[in-house]
Amino acid sequence: MEPSNWTSPHHSTFILVGIPGLEAVHVWISIPFCSIYVLSLIGNSLLLALIKTEPTLHEPMYLFLAMLAFTDVIVSTTTVPKALCIFWYRDQVIHINACLTQIFLIHCLTTMESGFMLAMAFDRYVAICNPLRHSAILTNRAVAKIGLGIVMKGATLLGPHPFLLKWLPYCTTNVISHTYCEFMVLVKLACENTRVISVYSLIIGFLTGGLDFILIVLSYILILRAVFRLPSKEARLKSLGTCSSHVCVMLVFYTPAAFTFLSHRFGHVAPYVHILITNVYLLLPPMMNPIIYGVGTPGIRQRVLHILGIKPV
Repeated sequence: MEPSNWTSPHHSTFILVGIPGLEAVHVWISIPFCSIYVLSLIGNSLLLALIKTEPTLHEPMYLFLAMLAFTDVIVSTTTVPKALCIFWYRDQVIHINACLTQIFLIHCLTTMESGFMLAMAFDRYVAICNPLRHSAILTNRAVAKIGLGIVMKGATLLGPHPFLLKWLPYCTTNVISHTYCEFMVLVKLACENTRVISVYSLIIGFLTGGLDFILIVLSYILILRAVFRLPSKEARLKSLGTCSSHVCVMLVFYTPAAFTFLSHRFGHVAPYVHILITNVYLLLPPMMNPIIYGVGTPGIRQRVLHILGIKPV
């Protein structure tokens, strides 16, 4: 579909280009997109089923992991099906309401993912630094309150985003050079001064992912200090082993997230590189999280092996 110029500040549809510069290989790009999406659905669904049906996994760490897995399924489904429609059928048109809903869900859900990772870091901190009070502090009621608080935080802080975009005038083009609707992309399409909105988005980004990351780093500093005070090498390795999966998940999530956030506001990279990285940010963690926890967590690994009829080595 050809780009169109607008003279009216109000609109009903946008056009998603996909990955500009790589249109000739969209079909080939769709193969890893579709494969990763299917693996994400299977992996996270299996993880949710295991945690639900296995009583030994009804612990705070696994309950937070279940919340993360459920969020991963939704965030993948929010973006990938439309991207595949663009790659396969050149179905590039998206209604303004669908576009704003996609923006809200993507930013709200990724904020929740960050919050659940912080909750998991807090669980590891209590388990290692105050093990005798772990069960008293992180009761099922406390876990539910923390989960609800994370959901409310994401919905409250990101709720204004669609309304801010709804009334911006887009006077020149309705073409979005991306596979999905993204907040800063639409801000840059507006034909009025959007400095205040950009600053607001920057502040919200810090109050969500940025602050969560700082608190996670602080919790791991305290964890490492407690671990290296343990008397034996075996105890130190065992304690660090309980955190390894969580650290890997954080690296998979925060590395492309930081690139995406900073490149939108301060960086200058080739458009197709930026779009591929932003898709990696949304696609890779949902696929990798079940794999990382499946391999790195004995309770989940043993249960999966049992279902598959494989005896643990």
